[in-house]
Amino acid sequence: MTQIRRALFISRKDIESYYSKPPLVTWGLLFPAVLILAVYLKDPATYLAVAPGIIGMTLLFGNTSMAAIVVTFEKRSGTMQRLLLTPVTHRTIVLGKAASAALYGIATSLILTLAIVFLLGMRFVSPLVFAAALILGAATFSLIGIIASVLVREVFEAMTLMNFFRFPILFVSGVFVPVASLPAWLKPLAFLSPLTHVVELIRFSLTGTCYFPSPWIPALVICAFLVASSLIADAAFRRAATR
Repeated sequence: MTQIRRALFISRKDIESYYSKPPLVTWGLLFPAVLILAVYLKDPATYLAVAPGIIGMTLLFGNTSMAAIVVTFEKRSGTMQRLLLTPVTHRTIVLGKAASAALYGIATSLILTLAIVFLLGMRFVSPLVFAAALILGAATFSLIGIIASVLVREVFEAMTLMNFFRFPILFVSGVFVPVASLPAWLKPLAFLSPLTHVVELIRFSLTGTCYFPSPWIPALVICAFLVASSLIADAAFRRAATR
């Protein structure tokens, strides 16, 4: 319990120091809001087809960017070294950093979703599935951002590394093109993308349908990605801290 409280204090410090700044909030909302509005203005009847992908993309970029930026910046400024001297475990630090980044991604995604609901009339089929998709996706993407941050020294290097991961998977994860419409040779890559399974869970929560026979399939796959990301992030952070 003590380590959990310490992780919460780390998260609170990050939120107060980094995430509450207006430029970060607007950055996390402006691009996806403009994108969904453009799709809606082009064809109001079909915007719901891309809404799950836009929400998932917002979650992906918000979580990975914030986790990578904060950890890399604190390594560069020496704040991380001081944190390592405190009586907290490496796992506690990873948990605290991931939790604050996850909250940022969930908050921006929720604001975007509520705007679509109230302004464009989107409806939920299963709010509980939607909440599960946001929580599981945010946790997984935050840990992926932490993994990238411990591999580099500069913020721009972390962002470059993340872009090598993020932009390719946007086109194979059902964000703009449904997985069912992808060529057969691309579908195995789609199944290896955590974003695919988050988007399909969100799609099920909004429309009641998804590519997979059951929403339990993407949910379980995301849980597997979460466990793997947690183990890798913990090991990578521990190795980087002892160098």
